[in-house]
Amino acid sequence: MSANSLRSTIVKAIVPALIGIGVVAWLFARDFNAESFRTLRFDARSIAALALAVLFVIGRDFGLAWRFRTVTDGALSWRRAFKVDIMCAFTSAITPSAVGGSALAVFYLNREGISVGRATTLTLTTLLLDELFFVIFCPLLVLLLPIDTLFGHDNALLTSVEWVFWAVYAGIVIWTAILFTGIIAKPLWLQSVVTKLFSTRLLKRWKQGADSMMDNMTTTSAWVKGQSYRWWLEVFGATTLSWFSRYFVVNALFWGLVPASSALLVFGRQFVVWVVLMISPTPGGSGVSEWLFTNYYGDLIGSLTVALVLATVWRILSYYIYLLGGVCLAPSYFRRGVRKSANDKARK
Repeated sequence: MSANSLRSTIVKAIVPALIGIGVVAWLFARDFNAESFRTLRFDARSIAALALAVLFVIGRDFGLAWRFRTVTDGALSWRRAFKVDIMCAFTSAITPSAVGGSALAVFYLNREGISVGRATTLTLTTLLLDELFFVIFCPLLVLLLPIDTLFGHDNALLTSVEWVFWAVYAGIVIWTAILFTGIIAKPLWLQSVVTKLFSTRLLKRWKQGADSMMDNMTTTSAWVKGQSYRWWLEVFGATTLSWFSRYFVVNALFWGLVPASSALLVFGRQFVVWVVLMISPTPGGSGVSEWLFTNYYGDLIGSLTVALVLATVWRILSYYIYLLGGVCLAPSYFRRGVRKSANDKARK
């Protein structure tokens, strides 16, 4: 990695950190109440809750590393699978949430010796798994939690959160349907439709990119259809473990500081928060996350000061540790060349 590239990476990490810290400082200046802060009890329960939250952070990364090892058929060692996971999380932390960092998984897998073609296939597979998780679990949450309870309608903000959530979820459903058709159901049919669509005068300028995407989908389709049911259970299980662990971080914090709150409702609102943050314009949702958490969970907590404390701890565990980890890992990660082989089976 050149000095300029390293400097650019550090700057990209500093900017979202400053945005997040700035918003938190503004919220504390506006809403902090010393009397409410004194109600917080930092005792054995709160310490245990923090330890449990850290355990769930580890569970999130374990799930993704497990998935990387499974989809690469063990070609990545656990250590290298964790490195790919951390670098993907770091990229997500320094790019707008609407852009995301998962696309660069192709690059990181290639650095670990996976060919670009295969890395693209694996990345599309993991993308489909993530989207399927959201599509499947949203109806389950709606069945378990009344809409008014899940979103709340005490003010215009909560109503706006509901509208944004359903708009983003609709987009996820459409995108998942495209991925499912192109990878699982009818890849050749979809390729034919897309080819004809992008052959029109209006869309012809994007035909090359569309053809490349469809070629990748058909290649991915041929590969995943050869996998066993056990393989599918394992990779989807790893995906579910990762996302559930991500949500349970907040459940652990609420258990320690706001024990009277409904665990299911706290979990359900985390699902909503992560969906809404998919269209955040700031890097890693900086600023937007802290503000949304404080206001969206405010009615469950009853104190904006306590909500701010929880939001800050949540962001440290779900965001800033990956920002720091990526900054520490990036120089050595990019300094070496691409591995000639990703076959580490002999090392297991």
